[in-house]
Amino acid sequence: MTAPEPDPVDPVDTLGAVGELAALARIIPRLPASEAAVLGPGDDAAVLAAPDGRYVVTTDMMIHGPDFRRAWSSPHDLGWKAAATNLSDVAAMGARPTSLVVALAAPAETPVADLEAFADGLAEACATLAPGCGVVGGDLSVSHTLTIAVTAFGDLEGREPVRRDGARPGDVVAVSGPLGLAAQGLALLFELGVDSTGAPDAAAAARARAEHPLPVAAQLTPHPPIADGVAAALAGATAMLDLSDGLALDARRVARASGVVIDLDARALAEEGTGPLALTGGEDHSLLATFPPHVALPGGFRAIGVVAAVDDRHGGRPAVLVDGHVVDERGGWDPFAEWSGLAD
Repeated sequence: MTAPEPDPVDPVDTLGAVGELAALARIIPRLPASEAAVLGPGDDAAVLAAPDGRYVVTTDMMIHGPDFRRAWSSPHDLGWKAAATNLSDVAAMGARPTSLVVALAAPAETPVADLEAFADGLAEACATLAPGCGVVGGDLSVSHTLTIAVTAFGDLEGREPVRRDGARPGDVVAVSGPLGLAAQGLALLFELGVDSTGAPDAAAAARARAEHPLPVAAQLTPHPPIADGVAAALAGATAMLDLSDGLALDARRVARASGVVIDLDARALAEEGTGPLALTGGEDHSLLATFPPHVALPGGFRAIGVVAAVDDRHGGRPAVLVDGHVVDERGGWDPFAEWSGLAD
C-alpha cells in the first residue's frame, strides 16, 4: 500500500468515482500501526523487526457468499472478523501477533465510507485482541465480488512453535474460548435473518442479533482468546490449533498429525450449552491444546478430554472419540458445502 497525498473526498463517494489513490488516502490513516514495523505503509514493501530470527506467517480469505453476507455483516464487522480470524492462527502457534497485510477487492460502487469503517474494524480488533499489532501494507483493487485477504505475522519471542504433531498419550486436552457458539449464531441468521424468500435481510439480521446477541456476535465478530496462545506455549502445551472448522474435525487433525487418539468428555461438551454444535460447529476460533498432565491449565483453558495411544479398539489408527466411542468423520465447517452457498 503506497500512501498518496490526501485529497478532499465527499464521504458519500464510491470507489469507482474517487479512484484508488483518493480512497487509500482516507483509509491508510485509519489503520493501526505495528510496533514491529521498521518501515510501514508508503513504500513497495514493509520492513518488520524479527528479533527471534524466525516468524510465524498465515493467510486467510473472506469472500462474499461462502464466508459472509453483506446483509448480515457491517463493514466494521468485516474488518474485525478479518483481523480476528488471522490473529487466532498466529496465536495457535504460540506466537504474539505483530502485523497484518490486508488486500481488498471491492465493487466500484462501494462507498469509500464503507472502507473507512472496515479499516476501523481492523484497528479495533487489533487494539482489543492483540495490542501492538497493526497493518503494515496491502492492496486495493476492484471486483464484482467483495473479497478480503489478510496475511498475519507473529513473533515467537525465542520459543519453539507449538505444532499440531506434539500431542502425547496421557496429555490433557483443553480448550480456551467457546464451542459451537458461532455455528449457533449462523444457524440463527439462516433462520431469522432472512426475508420471506429466504434471502439474507439486514433488518431481520439486526433483530436476530438483538434477540440472540451472544451467538450472533460470536459468528459476526468473534473474540478469539489471542493472549492464551502465548500463555499455552509458556505453560508447555505439546500441540495446539485454532478451532476454525469445528472441534471434531480440528481435533482429528491433531490426532492424525500426532499419531494418537483424542478422547473427549461428553459431560464437558454438554456443559458448553450448544448441544451437538459443540462438537461439529465451526468458526469459533477458540484454541484447542494438549498439555502434560501435571501442568496447571493457563488463562481460560478448561479440560475437555485426554490423549490416548492408538490401539486395535479404534482400527489401529488415530481417531477422535467421545467417552470411548468413535466420532463420525462428517461434520464441521466446509466452505464448499451446499448449505453455505445461500444466495443474496
